Amino acid sequence: MTKETESPSFEETLSELETIVNEMENGDLPLNKALEKFERGIALSRQGQQSLESAEQKVKILLSNQGEETLQTLPESEQP
Repeated sequence: MTKETESPSFEETLSELETIVNEMENGDLPLNKALEKFERGIALSRQGQQSLESAEQKVKILLSNQGEETLQTLPESEQP
């Protein structure tokens, strides 16, 4: 795959989404630009969600291969 057709990493997606949120919170964008940013933000959010779901699926497969059938929820004290 070329660099142009590769999907950005989860971290790159999150970084761009954070930038968009900051720009929109500033409130200085004209309506049409704000709508464009919102649309891009929705697309990035969906892409990030897909990345997370894919990672979760991989973890489930790895755990299944090791004989563990389910993911365990972290205790609240250990959650970020």
